[in-house]
Amino acid sequence: MTETTHSPQQAMTRALQLDRDDPLTSLRNRFLIPGTPAADDVYFVGNSLGLQPRSTREHVMQVMDQWHHAGVHGHFDGEPAWMDLPQMISDRMAPLVGASPQEVVVMNTLTVNLHLMLASFFRPHGQRTKILIEEHAFPSDHQAVASFLQLHGLDPAEHLIVVGPAPGEALISVSQLTDAMTAHASELALCLLPGVQYYTGQVFDMPTLTETAHRRGIVIGFDLAHAAGNIELDLHDWNVDFACWCTYKYLNCGPGAPGACFIHERHATNIHHPRLAGWWGHERGSRFQMAAEFVPPPTAQGWQLSNPPMLAMATMLPALEIFEAAGGLKPLRERSRRQNAFFRQLLTEQLPDHVHIVTPDTPLAGGCQLSLEIQCEGTSGREVFDRISSRGVHTDWREPNVIRAAPVPLYNTFEDIARFVATLTESLSADN
Repeated sequence: MTETTHSPQQAMTRALQLDRDDPLTSLRNRFLIPGTPAADDVYFVGNSLGLQPRSTREHVMQVMDQWHHAGVHGHFDGEPAWMDLPQMISDRMAPLVGASPQEVVVMNTLTVNLHLMLASFFRPHGQRTKILIEEHAFPSDHQAVASFLQLHGLDPAEHLIVVGPAPGEALISVSQLTDAMTAHASELALCLLPGVQYYTGQVFDMPTLTETAHRRGIVIGFDLAHAAGNIELDLHDWNVDFACWCTYKYLNCGPGAPGACFIHERHATNIHHPRLAGWWGHERGSRFQMAAEFVPPPTAQGWQLSNPPMLAMATMLPALEIFEAAGGLKPLRERSRRQNAFFRQLLTEQLPDHVHIVTPDTPLAGGCQLSLEIQCEGTSGREVFDRISSRGVHTDWREPNVIRAAPVPLYNTFEDIARFVATLTESLSADN
């Protein structure tokens, strides 16, 4: 964005023109937007829960009708048959994370999948008994890792290496993480890091981190909850060992929708790789012979445990179809970068003394989300958040003074961004 926008009115005029010129603006029509009959709200919380595609209800009702008319035969009859649906979803999700279909499995939820991956990939031996995470990891990640150490009889106080930002800094540099891997190389069995840091919106340099870990003989996995559907990923070529993500944020599959895992083919094709096994992970051809011996297929599907929840799975295909209609993540990321630049420009021009943007300002270090530190004397950040919420602007709040705002290129517009900044400006005054 090179054009200067001096006032809220000029900003809105510019936003409307940008929306008219962008062919992806029409994707918004595929979603149900919260609001009133008079006007849509500004919904910038896709980093917590994505919006509902208009076609989702139809897909859910199709499963209900199959259940009604076919009963148990719905597993094998219907379009799609329930036996086929999980693989169909996995196959269509794989391109969004840079994977082959054999490397992706849709199952369970995020933290359950993290536990399953830790069971497979945390193999303490000799001096290598430690796990590295970042200091401000999402609580469930920290808790999952600590509990796994305890299950192995290891004290997290001694066997959990935590890397945080330098004093006075909000962000962790890649060198801090790689230096920690090098310093603790002889002790580390595994690293678990985010693809995008949930609080700051910082994108981690996954290729460099993976390469460094592997040079030191360390297994590395990523929590992609805030990355999948947000930034371009190339997990196979980056040689990542494993990754897990939820699908209810940027992937728009609905609250509590099944999560997904990536398992690199060098691990997935090894049917003897350690894992927690369950009947649904048995190869399909002989699954119904009901043998006690577990024989997984040479794919990520071999990590499944149980019959997938079809009503929850039904929300996933319509969401993935919209990504396909957009042409995949590349054009969406290009649109997101344009929106991000416009967003930053308006905030810098109109609120330079009241808003500090925590998220890094480089194309590769940030996704949709901007984390905004509110700096307004006489008015708390929480008051500002409550004021914009009462005006139909949806963001989320993180203590002590950060508003997370995520314009999602699938359904948010440049007009939304201009409205957000105008509303935030009004709400910073103690008179509002």
